[in-house]
Amino acid sequence: MLLILDNGSVYTKNLIDFLSNKKILFEKQTPELLDLKSLDNYTSFILSGRRKNEKKTNQINSKIINHAIQSDKKLLGICYGAEILALTLGGTIRKLTLPQKGNEQINIQRENLLLNEDLQVFESHEFEISKLPNILVVIGESKNCKFEIIQYDKKLIFGTQFHPEMSDDGQNLIQKFCSL
Repeated sequence: MLLILDNGSVYTKNLIDFLSNKKILFEKQTPELLDLKSLDNYTSFILSGRRKNEKKTNQINSKIINHAIQSDKKLLGICYGAEILALTLGGTIRKLTLPQKGNEQINIQRENLLLNEDLQVFESHEFEISKLPNILVVIGESKNCKFEIIQYDKKLIFGTQFHPEMSDDGQNLIQKFCSL
């Protein structure tokens, strides 16, 4: 069973609608209501974007990331989800001088199980990953961001700086992640 952790993104409804339309089984939970003892009940996780920075939300997302790594489970971090993935593993993020919002082309840099072709996606963020820890590798980049798609080395743990739930190419990425 897939767990969607709803961190408060305005785009989570689009993610839920997409998964429902594709008949992908999932449960949605918010960080404040999630029982961390239930993580063993899930085979994979999607961490949504967020609206505001909260220490407790960061801690819960980091615990899910560590659980996925230790239990060899799939994880996809979207926007904030990718940022907290990098932070949890020793990377850094930075606030952008101008928010990034709109369509963007992602160029695939490395062979991977999610996608093989460049894609058109939707960006909406005020922070970005600024330093990637050694265990994470870059799969895709754009002209504005060198860490658009990242992966934990040799595990099915991914992060996207963009919102894949908001474009056809991105939705294909989500569907592929769910079928891995």
